[in-house]
Amino acid sequence: MDGMTASIVQRTELEAVIGKIIEGMIGLEAESEGKINIISMNHWDWSQGVGLFSLYLYYKDSGDQDILDYLIQWFDNRIEEGLPSKNINTMCPMLTLSYLYEETGRQDYLELCQEWVNYAVNGGIPRTPEMGMAHATISGPNKDQLWDDTLYMTVLFVGRMGRILNNENYCQESIRQFLVHLKYLTDTSTGLFFHGWSFEGNHNYARVLWGRGNAWYTAGLVDYLDMVPLPQGVSDFLISSLERQVQTLEKLQAADGMWHTVLDDPASYVETSATSGFAYGILKAVRQGYLDAKYKETGIKALQAVLSRIDADGTVQGVSYGTVVGKTAEYYKQIKICPMPYGQSMALLMMVESLKHV
Repeated sequence: MDGMTASIVQRTELEAVIGKIIEGMIGLEAESEGKINIISMNHWDWSQGVGLFSLYLYYKDSGDQDILDYLIQWFDNRIEEGLPSKNINTMCPMLTLSYLYEETGRQDYLELCQEWVNYAVNGGIPRTPEMGMAHATISGPNKDQLWDDTLYMTVLFVGRMGRILNNENYCQESIRQFLVHLKYLTDTSTGLFFHGWSFEGNHNYARVLWGRGNAWYTAGLVDYLDMVPLPQGVSDFLISSLERQVQTLEKLQAADGMWHTVLDDPASYVETSATSGFAYGILKAVRQGYLDAKYKETGIKALQAVLSRIDADGTVQGVSYGTVVGKTAEYYKQIKICPMPYGQSMALLMMVESLKHV
């Protein structure tokens, strides 16, 4: 943000930036790009779902009643309009709705959550070999494809509902999804994650180590560990995967604190949503004791880099548009850059976590 420097230590300054980010998120306007819109907040899809979750976490941290009121009104408006078809991406807002059920006690919220999680677990979402959730979206079924996005968009919600409903099957299903995705998406030479895997072709497409895709794991895991009581062996495995990922991320971090959209390709542009997600996950993992305290410096460096990319009206700049699995590395480097709800969201998550480190 203009005028913000690496010397930020005051909570009031950080809170002022947070307020601007929230204003920027809610104020994002729609673009006319076919039938799908992932920019305006007045729409039900994964992009907005990520934003809603960050707003809820900020509400829990701040107690800001206006945020809670906004979230309730948002869901009531979308429900009145009519919800979209169920798929991996449209499942994302349900995570926040599960928390709003607990805040309000509203049975209509709970019933929707039960309906959607039943669809996700019991046959609605197509499965790949080894029972992974195929990354089916409104754009297509993506038959027999695993994408790292799925963990954040759907699996967190499945695990969360397992806890709310005391349904061990849902909890175990969320564990299975994490394990099968890590099995096929992990680049064993780096500990980073490929964007996708095809069981039809038995390959990782262009074997691209995509920034935001990796950030879905870094940011998602630290919250998943709060949501679901895991067997110690599973928890240790997931955290060790995080640690190996962060070891490599530390080496690939650019001098200014950012990460590139193709993590191991300095010729690709630096990307703000991934950098924010990494900063959030790393800082929270350090605070929770999942990662060594030495990585805090990596997270703070990323925080400072993102701050310089938040403009005066709170819009987070340098965010790449929605990205499908590409067949070449060049595809990822050509994705356009524009403000997005998940860019605002990841920056908000990072900023709220940073309040615990100043």
